[in-house]
Amino acid sequence: MQPVRQPLALELPAPLKQALLALEAAGGTCRIVGGSVRDALLGIAPKDFDVEVYGLDLETIASALAKLGRTDLVGKAFAVVKLWTHGEEYDFAIPRRESKSGSGHRGFVIEADAHLSEEEALKRRDFTINALLYDHTSGEVIDYFGGLADLQSRTLRHVSPAFKEDPLRVLRGMQFAGRFQMELHEETATLCQEIGHEFWTLAKERIWTEWEKWARRSTSLSHGMRALEKSGWIRYFPQLNALRNLPQDPEWHPEGDTWTHTLHCLDALQRETDWNSLPESERGPLAFGTLCHDLGKARCTRWAEKRGDMHWISPGHETQSIWLAEQFFNAMRAPHEIRDKVMGLVGNHHFLNTAPEGGHSDASLRRLAKRLTPATTHELVYVMVADHRGRPPLISEAQDLRIAEFKKRIQELDLESHAPLPLLLGRHLIDRGLKPSPDFKRILDRAYEAQLDGAFTDESTALAWLVENWSALNS
Repeated sequence: MQPVRQPLALELPAPLKQALLALEAAGGTCRIVGGSVRDALLGIAPKDFDVEVYGLDLETIASALAKLGRTDLVGKAFAVVKLWTHGEEYDFAIPRRESKSGSGHRGFVIEADAHLSEEEALKRRDFTINALLYDHTSGEVIDYFGGLADLQSRTLRHVSPAFKEDPLRVLRGMQFAGRFQMELHEETATLCQEIGHEFWTLAKERIWTEWEKWARRSTSLSHGMRALEKSGWIRYFPQLNALRNLPQDPEWHPEGDTWTHTLHCLDALQRETDWNSLPESERGPLAFGTLCHDLGKARCTRWAEKRGDMHWISPGHETQSIWLAEQFFNAMRAPHEIRDKVMGLVGNHHFLNTAPEGGHSDASLRRLAKRLTPATTHELVYVMVADHRGRPPLISEAQDLRIAEFKKRIQELDLESHAPLPLLLGRHLIDRGLKPSPDFKRILDRAYEAQLDGAFTDESTALAWLVENWSALNS
């Protein structure tokens, strides 16, 4: 097959250029391959450069590169030489074939072949957008499988039937769809469905890695979820699958079922807030908080009387969402930090909708901040906005005002980034002659509860409160 060639102005780091010239002087042919080519075509600055070297064996590659920096055959099983030079790391691989030898993501036999054709070597790659080569000598992209056209049409398509040999590729497709706003090709979706049984062979940590990339790097979170649904693999995440076709009250949710609402909320998170400009580490909990905020509706939704008419209702769904989110994260061994943050966010996303007449007191806002920990009220605002704005075409100006007022009050109370820090500490009890004992915790807990209620606001008023209540605290 004759490949398509297209010019590309891809600026390569000077040390990498030196390495390519050294390998070509030794008789090799070098091609930049994979994500760096894809990213450059999308206007994204490439971060990592991987090189395939044709016509040279591993030892010759290592020898040619040794003059430029430190080399290591750490990837010898995968026919890879690593080069460290000028503070950067580059991988140089010999083209290879992979054949399935067992189940799961790692069940492969690898056969390096320096004389494999470019087209044959690319057949082991997952998607056409990742099967693009760059010839630095001509300044052209080389495309054997239609990756250029698929990038243009935002289509995520497998390269060859070998796609089925690595089930992790399905979840890679999910995060690629989210990162690059792509749609899963029909035939690729069919292949994903055919290897669904292989889901259970994947290491939980690898599953989490793909989800984390989706949550941190997506430019369209909902595209990733649509790809997951189309692949059929949403069924392996039952907490999400249960939201599909789950009815909602059309007066409050004209957009449709709970899954549709969730997708709109993910869009709103990116459209209505500054989520896209946040550091990646801050995006993850907000994406997951939005994704999981209504999980509890699957256990709470029922057809019942409300205000004299019959409606779909889901009272208490935010509480049910807490433990369902915990199940979702535990199933893939997500870090406790993000799991606990999301549990706090989903369990309190309806806080403004449960305000008593006259609104929430300062004490209730302080208790909310404590209840959210390790999440924050600042993070909760993102989920609130996403939830509210995820009901097109319905927009409530009253809810917008409530959220704005909530933001103002948590700023005034200094609750945006953390719960109130305890003003009364163990040293204050010791200063009053109390010896350390199990009673310390009981007394300090009662003092902190009083602080949350507004009984005191600084150390001096805290000490005055302690003196006034000393007898009661020690009874």
